[in-house]
Amino acid sequence: MSVPLRSVAVTGMHRGENPQPGASVVASLRRQFPGLRTVGLSYDPLESSLYGQGGDHPDAAYLIPFPRAGARALLDRLDMIRQSEDIGYIIPCLDSEIESYLQLEEPLRERGIRCILPTRRSFEERHKASLYDFCLRHGIPSPVTLTAHDALAVERCAAEVGYPVYVKGRLYHAELVHSREGLVAGYDEIVQAWGWPVMVQEALSGEEYDVAGVGDGEGGIVQSCSIRKLLRTSHGKGFAGIVVQDPAMDALSARIIHALRWNGPFELEFIKVPGHPHALMEINPRFPAWIDFPSQIGCNLPALLFKRLLGHAVKPPPVCKPGQMFVRHSLDLVGDFADFAAMASSGERIFRPLQTPEQVTP
Repeated sequence: MSVPLRSVAVTGMHRGENPQPGASVVASLRRQFPGLRTVGLSYDPLESSLYGQGGDHPDAAYLIPFPRAGARALLDRLDMIRQSEDIGYIIPCLDSEIESYLQLEEPLRERGIRCILPTRRSFEERHKASLYDFCLRHGIPSPVTLTAHDALAVERCAAEVGYPVYVKGRLYHAELVHSREGLVAGYDEIVQAWGWPVMVQEALSGEEYDVAGVGDGEGGIVQSCSIRKLLRTSHGKGFAGIVVQDPAMDALSARIIHALRWNGPFELEFIKVPGHPHALMEINPRFPAWIDFPSQIGCNLPALLFKRLLGHAVKPPPVCKPGQMFVRHSLDLVGDFADFAAMASSGERIFRPLQTPEQVTP
């Protein structure tokens, strides 16, 4: 199978304490398409994967405006980048930017750039503020979650749910609050960063699970990988995990994706309280940061997505073998401050120059 030499742009390139998925997506693509040119779209010149030396760093990197700047600002910047890069595909890897890409589907299509995105309906139904109602309608176990639009409502919701509660931002961030006295500290930073509303969620205690996969847009899952989290960061990110075979969770995941008619990458986050079925905590509209783990054991989901971007018929990769595990570690990336200064001032950094057009065979 030959792949036209066009660049695929990937966002979310940070791999620090709160890792983003972009670097793992790049690494996964390289495993099957070693000659594919990748472009990192970054919000900060200190996103760590821009300074890596391995297969997870892009061939070029460009700064783009933060999502709050809006879809028009993003499109203008992409038009500038296209003067240097022949971008044919974009894989967004952050929750906060999907809204902009949904608004830009038609303008990007006119420019010959392909994305695989959920429908607006399915995207909005999995929002944190909407997810509990979605679960009630479809009989999906989920912790009680109430939405608060002001400080008094937060207090009222917390009293109704019962302490302890999680206070969650509409896009990111969650704080566990044990009493009324801790509420302000719990939501203040979240509101400053993400604004209202915030969600007040029942705090369940149990083992945490993730299911990462690709939906076909017609109600089916092309392929997925299920893990139990063994270690978590302070932000709740999986820092170690093990592949599990759980028919009940697989069946529940299939029901969720079928109800949403989800198209493209997804991550389902569950918690399993002893003696109770898995409860759905969140649905993320992108790959998780650990997505290169299944790629290393034969289930390359980003490569599957890229084949769909190319318009090819896809054959699901093999399922992941239960018992396989991953654990992350940190290392120091060494570079020259001049590279950072150049990225910060010009908004771009080229690692590998564009080649002349040719075919790349994975």
